[in-house]
Amino acid sequence: MNFAVHFPLNAVSFGQVSLGILREIHKRGHTPCVFPVNPGNIDLSAYDVSQEFNEWLQAGLEKAIKTHKRSTPVFKLWHLNGSLESYSEKQSLLTFYELDAPTEQEINIIENQEKVLVSSNYTKQIFEDQGLDNVDFVPLFFDEENFNIKDKKYFDDGRITFNTTGKLEKRKNHAKMIKAWAKKYGNNPKYFLQAAVFNTFLSPEDNNKLISEILENKKYFNINFLGYMTKNDLYNDYLNSGDIVLGCSGGEGWGLPEFHSVGLGKHAVILNATAYKDWANKDNAVLLKPKGKQEVYDGIFFHKGHPFNQGNIFDFNEEEFINACEEAIGRVNKNKVNEAGLKIKEEFSVQKTVDKIFEVME
Repeated sequence: MNFAVHFPLNAVSFGQVSLGILREIHKRGHTPCVFPVNPGNIDLSAYDVSQEFNEWLQAGLEKAIKTHKRSTPVFKLWHLNGSLESYSEKQSLLTFYELDAPTEQEINIIENQEKVLVSSNYTKQIFEDQGLDNVDFVPLFFDEENFNIKDKKYFDDGRITFNTTGKLEKRKNHAKMIKAWAKKYGNNPKYFLQAAVFNTFLSPEDNNKLISEILENKKYFNINFLGYMTKNDLYNDYLNSGDIVLGCSGGEGWGLPEFHSVGLGKHAVILNATAYKDWANKDNAVLLKPKGKQEVYDGIFFHKGHPFNQGNIFDFNEEEFINACEEAIGRVNKNKVNEAGLKIKEEFSVQKTVDKIFEVME
């Protein structure tokens, strides 16, 4: 099949998904032209890539400028903002939309794609409600290249460890989760919270300021905010060190850290909304019922009245969140391994994701 790809090659979640898809394309023996989003910002330092794959990728990058024709279909992975631009007359797009009020600009960009793949059925419905008929759902995948179970003991004091993940921002409901957790479990040695929420789009000073506001300048010996982890093997170690992952984002495109944690056999408290609903269920997670919606605007990443990223995120009840944490603790005490969670690796494979992409490209 003759096609090209236009992917971000970076160390954040977009790059993580891109590299997984590229590895599978490479395994299948295809040699597409490869266009990087933000060519001056290629960064594969977080990943362990083989020399063979690296040479294949470099060949695709060099081939793109030399041989690509605009008549060749392109598959792009990127935000809606920036996806009107295309190297092809026939572009298909995979994007992660997390809100509920598509703007005229966003709708126009979708209409100019051959096909748009989104990573949640919630988003698919949001777009279809706007009359868009070129949108389909594709699930993401468990990344077995980077995430695996460690046969390792992390703590000797019998603690139950909660993890919370994702870059610190209002959309992910971090402040509400952490405040509620601190109120219930703060300074209780039986429970610990590890927060890997460093936001690389903010300065260290701004990260620390937000953390102080969340904790209301109080000190908790059992809450630890971790710095940015530059390598996937470090992040894999972090996910393995927890017993329960907290995933209560009010608007989520998939929830890769929570998803991988559950796939590693960790228990979970998951908000039963947006993309979470496509992989979390009552067997592999304690599901938290959403309670209404709130506007997403924070004056940092989301600004009311802008041409992109408008709308609302789901909220939850604090007492119900704590009840869900208590149920998750009960599951840990019964069996530290989330047996139902381990099935995620079989159900959500990169092979299935790429099959769907190729189906669209053909």
